[in-house]
Amino acid sequence: MAENTPKRQGIGSLEIGLHILNYISVASRPPTLKELSGALDLSPSRAHKYLVSLLREGYINQVNNTQYTLGNSSLTLGISALRRINPIQLSYEAVDKLQEETDKTVSVTVWNGNGPLIIKWLDSSQPISVNVRLGAELSPLNSAAGRIYLTQLPAKRRKELVDEYYKNSKSLPKYRGKPLTREELPPHLEAIKRDNYCAFFSDYLPEINVLSRPVFDINGSIITVITLLGLERDTDIAEGSVLFEQVRECCDRVTRQICGQQRENDGRG
Repeated sequence: MAENTPKRQGIGSLEIGLHILNYISVASRPPTLKELSGALDLSPSRAHKYLVSLLREGYINQVNNTQYTLGNSSLTLGISALRRINPIQLSYEAVDKLQEETDKTVSVTVWNGNGPLIIKWLDSSQPISVNVRLGAELSPLNSAAGRIYLTQLPAKRRKELVDEYYKNSKSLPKYRGKPLTREELPPHLEAIKRDNYCAFFSDYLPEINVLSRPVFDINGSIITVITLLGLERDTDIAEGSVLFEQVRECCDRVTRQICGQQRENDGRG
């Protein structure tokens, strides 16, 4: 928008009311009138008038006679919004943008019960040579996305998959070029869960780096995993690198779209 384009005129009082509602929705505990007026730079008498209107319409409730929390009308709005969210489509749109910004190969996977299933794959302008494509099922241990999903599985199911792998596979899973024994895998998965990403540095695909991060739903469950792949020589995915931050922001943005502000400051970013 050009700088000389006039700002669209809105209804200031409505915006103030919504600011109050937003503040109540993200507060760690139900705020008082004093807290609201101070945080939003409103006089107590003016803030009280807005609160009365929000109470009348059911968007907030008063608790303990002095504090305010969300009401049934806000709950109805939230449920209605959740019903209209399509997490898969949001992930698709996010990787479209990520691929355009980075010109790297990107993918979206979902968990199919046994491993990650690739449901979207976009090649870079210089496609890399890999033997996986749209519709492929990846290994739960030999893929970065698979290890992320493993961290969220119930302990019994995770143990079944891990035991099956170590029993039937001819080689150990790798990380940073080194094999992972059965005893070394649990702390490795814990680190992935703590750091909220998994990265391979030419571990499985020669001279190819891989970075995967999860997208969460409102219950904290992984709904998709977004992955970026590129040649080692021009794909720096080390923590803090430009590509790392682009993937992080991509996944965090989708999570915020799905969950709203609730998960912005939950430590997963």
